[in-house]
Amino acid sequence: MDYELQKESIINYYKMSEKGPDKFKIGVEFEHFIIDKKNFRAISYYEEGGIQDILKYLLQKGWHGHYEDGYLLALEKDGSTVTLEPGGQFELSIKPLLNLAEIEQEYLAFLETVIPYLEERGLAMITLGYQPESSIKDIPFIPKKRYGFMADHFKDKGEYAYNMMRGTASIHLTFDYASEQDFKKKFRIANSLTSVMGALFDNTPFFEGRLNPANCQRMAIWSNCDNARCDVVPNALGQDFGYAEYATYLLSKPVIFLMEGEKFRYTREQPLKEVFDPKKISLAELEHVLTMVFPDVRVKKYLEIRMTDAVPYPLNFSVIALWKSILYNDENLAKLEKMLSTINNQDIVESKKECIAKGLKATLAGQKVLDVARDIVALAEEGLEPGEKSYLLPLQSLVLQGKSPAQLTKEKLYLGKQAALAWCVLK
Repeated sequence: MDYELQKESIINYYKMSEKGPDKFKIGVEFEHFIIDKKNFRAISYYEEGGIQDILKYLLQKGWHGHYEDGYLLALEKDGSTVTLEPGGQFELSIKPLLNLAEIEQEYLAFLETVIPYLEERGLAMITLGYQPESSIKDIPFIPKKRYGFMADHFKDKGEYAYNMMRGTASIHLTFDYASEQDFKKKFRIANSLTSVMGALFDNTPFFEGRLNPANCQRMAIWSNCDNARCDVVPNALGQDFGYAEYATYLLSKPVIFLMEGEKFRYTREQPLKEVFDPKKISLAELEHVLTMVFPDVRVKKYLEIRMTDAVPYPLNFSVIALWKSILYNDENLAKLEKMLSTINNQDIVESKKECIAKGLKATLAGQKVLDVARDIVALAEEGLEPGEKSYLLPLQSLVLQGKSPAQLTKEKLYLGKQAALAWCVLK
């Protein structure tokens, strides 16, 4: 394989993905769990009245289905999609928009469609970083070929690899970049805030059906999943980390499997540079390759922010508003670039370990994580349009209390699990 040609093809993809600021948008992927309302048990894809039947119901509401080997596994409607994570986690991806009110309208319209159906059947949609009751041994993989390859690959990688696949849920956000210089700035700042955002939105009060005494369990899971493709990209906080450096990172990683037209080829431990032929690969196949690493900040035709637990509405819109105010406001970008300029990769590694032990009481390069979070939330209000500032209110309440969502739930457990988790159940 021609390594320089491989590298150049990835770099060119990123260059072609640049957009002018007038075309910037935000993509949002909301992951949810479907549970039995009475006991919080995970609902599987296969059982009667399970995930597959919910997808079939949405077909009746104008969604269009996508099938694999006869199984209904995804839906599409007006640019938005519903897909499933390996354990049946229900993911709504809203078409890219910039205005928060428009994103919210799309999200609430979806909830208004699906929640009455769930309630009639004694089910609920809940937003947490990890399954509230079921153990992963009781959650089967959905019938998707790529997840079979991934399960085989991960079986001897990290302690929590299967927990990641079947038990976790997140909110992922995507943001555009205008140039390589803009990319460098946004990529560095986003990676610098990994531990802060993970601790601030920690929403994993339970793990494998038991109360979780630790903090940031989802962060711990991803840090013990597959060291070759997770956590912070090596040297990501270097001032000159750009397209070429990310391409080098990709080419050194096992890709697990390749798409070849409509088929998959399991490539096992072979790094991408040994199997990637840029002369033959299609755009769709190249875009698949870019999804087979899972760092906290991933690069496709946009930056993908991945470190936040799934949190309930309306706090999930505080997540979106916060990142919008950081990455789409030039003054805030400049302020944060200066504020975070001395932080390096090792600082993030150490801060994440400390967050797992101490939560918001941890530090980042000598600063208290909670103090950094409060500074960023204060900046965020300045960086949003007047009509969007209200989306920060749930987050402002959290930082005022100095508590994560998981802490709030744990404090309510004396009322019983149903009452403590009521705020995470979507209505």
